[in-house]
Amino acid sequence: MKWLALGLLLLLLLAQYRLWFADEGSLAEHHRLEQEIARQQLLNESLRARNEQLEQEVLELQQGLATVEERARKDLGMIREGETYYQVVEEEESRGDSSSRSAEGSSSRTAEGSSSRTAEGSHDR
Repeated sequence: MKWLALGLLLLLLLAQYRLWFADEGSLAEHHRLEQEIARQQLLNESLRARNEQLEQEVLELQQGLATVEERARKDLGMIREGETYYQVVEEEESRGDSSSRSAEGSSSRTAEGSSSRTAEGSHDR
């Protein structure tokens, strides 16, 4: 009985050693890994926030360039390099009504698309 108790005590000490001091599976390693996980989660969260910010900037730039180009085409009559500019002027039914001409009286077209423009806003290119 004495040997059995001594054997069980030895097994208990061996298990305790492994729990407290071993390189793998110890409580110290468990604590270290939990801290590392917490650090990585903070880092991941900050990187996610940065990615979202960069994504918003990219979308704003993409949308912004498209908006700027659209306004330049419509308001300023600008065309891209290599495009051909066409201006279509509709004939009036009578010459006497030229002062009451509407803002939609003429339109311009490019090779890629079309837009309305007043006769006063047209520029020859």
